[in-house]
Amino acid sequence: MRKDIHPLSPLSVLGIFAHPDDEGFGCGGTLALLASRGARITLVCATNGDVGQVSEARLTGCRTLGQVRQDELRQAAAVLGVQEVRFLNYRDSGMAGSLHNQNLASLHQASPPLAVGKLVSILRELRPGLVLTHDSTGGYGHPDHLAVYRHVTQAVALAADPAAYPEQLAQGLQPWQPPCFYYVAFPRSAFRRMWRQMQAAGITPPFASKDVDSLGCPDAAVTTTVDVRQFVETKAASLNCHRTQIDPNGPFARLPAEQLNELMSTEYFIQACPQGEESSKDLLAGLEPV
Repeated sequence: MRKDIHPLSPLSVLGIFAHPDDEGFGCGGTLALLASRGARITLVCATNGDVGQVSEARLTGCRTLGQVRQDELRQAAAVLGVQEVRFLNYRDSGMAGSLHNQNLASLHQASPPLAVGKLVSILRELRPGLVLTHDSTGGYGHPDHLAVYRHVTQAVALAADPAAYPEQLAQGLQPWQPPCFYYVAFPRSAFRRMWRQMQAAGITPPFASKDVDSLGCPDAAVTTTVDVRQFVETKAASLNCHRTQIDPNGPFARLPAEQLNELMSTEYFIQACPQGEESSKDLLAGLEPV
């Protein structure tokens, strides 16, 4: 180990995302990098991905898609070096305006105080030093991404407040303020670059029905970038565990390997300061592998 690189073995990391595979697309390389430095990582997935499209229907067999996608996430997490995966077991809400949004079991219909309370409990139990979740755009505006952004943001603010969810304190869970909190971001310039490369190759980009300028966050909002090129193969192997979601003939698979690796080699974050603080240590800035 280089003398100027310190292990992260005491660090507890909590990633909270909406669906199985969100972790890999958004920050799979960073998770692998953190794991390589000895961090202990827990992933919380809010939904089971029940509504996601199935690229190979034969993979589901007699099981539900939600069960299959849970298994896929466990496999993907193991590839990244993640030690624990938990599910909140909400139903996938589907895209905005779909009938799935109206399902009472969906995250879209969940009681915010109840959902936030579940997250506060996990924060107080695990006492993470680093929390990662979706940003305010949800990348491409998925209702579940936006709900997770809102719920996690509120949970991080309330977890340190002894007046919030006092029944948890009675159960032995003490208030906790995560010192480092980041939103996983997809800057608009990255979406535009991907669009241009796909269109030049004659590939129809994902979310082609949307205006590319409406996707992602303003570049100026990004506070931190992480170079994960040494973990691109690990990230790709993890994403390939989500077999029901990865179309072997889809737009990403059709990109030249060099372009796909370049797109996957940088991950973007927006640092959120703890409540009442103007700044905090940027843990991810300059993060390097061992």
